[in-house]
Amino acid sequence: MLPSELLMHRLSGEAIIPKRLKIDAENLAIASQLINCFGSARGGTQGELDRLLQELEGDSPDYRLKRGLAHLLKSACEFEVVSPLEPSLLRERVFSLSALSVPSIAQSSQTLDKLALQLSQELDREVIPAQIQDGLYADLAENKVLTNFDEPTPEELLHKYNLSQVQGVFYRASQLVLNAHRNVPGEYKLLFRYLKLFQLMAYIEGEADRGFTITIDGATSLFKPSTRYGLAIAKMIPALLHVTKWSLSATLQTRDFYTNNWKTGRFSLDSECNLVSHYPPGKPYDSMLEEAFAGRWDTLKSEWVLEREVDLVPIPGSVMIPDFRLVHPDGRSFLLEIVGYWRPEYLQKKFAQVRRAERNDLILAISERLNLEKAGVNLTDVPAKIIWFKDKLLPKAVLAVLD
Repeated sequence: MLPSELLMHRLSGEAIIPKRLKIDAENLAIASQLINCFGSARGGTQGELDRLLQELEGDSPDYRLKRGLAHLLKSACEFEVVSPLEPSLLRERVFSLSALSVPSIAQSSQTLDKLALQLSQELDREVIPAQIQDGLYADLAENKVLTNFDEPTPEELLHKYNLSQVQGVFYRASQLVLNAHRNVPGEYKLLFRYLKLFQLMAYIEGEADRGFTITIDGATSLFKPSTRYGLAIAKMIPALLHVTKWSLSATLQTRDFYTNNWKTGRFSLDSECNLVSHYPPGKPYDSMLEEAFAGRWDTLKSEWVLEREVDLVPIPGSVMIPDFRLVHPDGRSFLLEIVGYWRPEYLQKKFAQVRRAERNDLILAISERLNLEKAGVNLTDVPAKIIWFKDKLLPKAVLAVLD
């Protein structure tokens, strides 16, 4: 994402409109120029790259655009400390050795030669004096070496820039109301997973057939304006782009340029926004445990059909998405949830969801390795069929419950 100083928005009444670049020849040329600059800087230091970018920027009036694109490209770079020894240890060795003689240019050269010989013997590889000299302060940001650059296409860079400008709107979000219309259940699960990942406080209402309304409270709805929670909302937006049909409206708290007072802004967005996500789509399975179970089920000769993430179970203020559904040709069906994760907070939330769902067609497969008692979980009032397993969940154990 972009820092606040590189965001470009304009106001239309209370509505905030972020800057978005056209994917045209002019902007593609600027993107290509910057990408080539980073590509040519491989093997050089970050300081050398910054000087190249400064020359490229020059006195151009669109310097903020170029700085924004360069900022995004830096996130695709790996800068490493290149030194024969950890720089702080190397400095200690050099200073200790040089303190034994009177400082001079000739003596400095002898010190480097002597230490290079010592390190060559200690490390069992050749170390030359120039490597020591370069490595002395290799841990400073400007001296770190660009070792890898995950080069995007110009189109990908412009798309990421447009998305970052939109994400920046949410830095000051005080509330967001998201309507996720009827979608594939797996898309919902990806969205809810990112809500949990970024620790967003969300209240969820609705059902799979009609869609869900998700209310998210942001930073400024807490005790005082802060970008911490707004950043989490912004990080969630690329995940939302993987959902087929949705719309959102956000209430923002922004500073007045002239009075420095807080004022309310509005922003809306929907699935027709033409933004492109750089987040990967959802994985077929959440864990190796689920994937292994599905693979073993495929080898069975059973009338029961295993389906992946096809049902959403609405519960007050939230939603539960079981891992599998098992369907029989005679019309019977059961939901299967595999509980193999050990964190107490997760277990408490999971079993609270099961109780609130009040489903009589739910099967819980629980790992024997979990210490439910320590997590404060009591199974006596859980309205579900329970299967215990050790290292792997066997289909035969599930079939025994089904039959």
